[in-house]
Amino acid sequence: MALPAQLRSIQHYLRTAQEHEKRDPVVAYYCRLYAMQTGMKLDSKTPECRKFLVKLMDQLESMKKELNDNESITQEVVGNAHIENYALKMFLYADNEDRGGRFHKNMIKSFYTSSLLLDVLSVFGELSEENFQHRKYARWKATYIHNCLKNGETPQAGPIGMDEDEEFGAEGFSGAGFSHGGSFSLGPGPAPGIGFTPGPASGPSVPPTTNYNNIHIPPGAHAPANTPAELPPPTAEAVKPVPMPRSVPTVDPALLNAQQQGGVHLTPEEFTKAQKYCKYAGSALQYEDVSTAVQNLQKALKLLTTGKE
Repeated sequence: MALPAQLRSIQHYLRTAQEHEKRDPVVAYYCRLYAMQTGMKLDSKTPECRKFLVKLMDQLESMKKELNDNESITQEVVGNAHIENYALKMFLYADNEDRGGRFHKNMIKSFYTSSLLLDVLSVFGELSEENFQHRKYARWKATYIHNCLKNGETPQAGPIGMDEDEEFGAEGFSGAGFSHGGSFSLGPGPAPGIGFTPGPASGPSVPPTTNYNNIHIPPGAHAPANTPAELPPPTAEAVKPVPMPRSVPTVDPALLNAQQQGGVHLTPEEFTKAQKYCKYAGSALQYEDVSTAVQNLQKALKLLTTGKE
């Protein structure tokens, strides 16, 4: 069935879910969960919206049963880490391309999709200030670079200024949507089980005024990421990539033979935080991000042995 006009702002999350149906079902599940929760707030009373949201709930229940052995679905801490790592890897891929002056549709889509996934993180609770800034910057960068290329202009590479008052929602970028094939149009293709037809909109202009040169980029920002929005098509004479050297942070010698100090009593919140660090480390290893994994394991070990971060 078609997406009701009242729920138009959730169309990009449903499209992202569709694109990740086979590639990463966990991402697809949480995108639909976010879309359902947002849709309930927008309009759950009119017959067409209620019918659409009920179908979406049924789809979520079906996915939950299929993925009942996946910790990212059954444990929120693991799910949170999975979505956050995936979103930041996509952000880092786009940021790396941007800083290198390599402007293309796949990079723009990666910026924008990372901003959508940072929205999705709110199903686990309020966004951290760091993720809030990443979301705002990624969405603005996608709009800025898209508009430059559309107008035949060369974008400015790397962090630059943006209007402090500009906050682009998913709907605000719908004029610069993407089909799965990488074109700049968002067609009305239905998601599996639930179809939707996006409406037209125009992309906002972007007057750069606020300085973003000091934006904090997570560790590994300039390492090649494994999760661009779409892999570019292979060329006839592909060049074999040269492996990048891995930079592993120095391990604190004091932690190598760490034992819990006497008198240290951890609170339930501290146990949860230590568990979270371990889950983050495990998720980072899925992307071969050794640096982030080591850092999180050291944080967990220090917290467990000293009661301090």
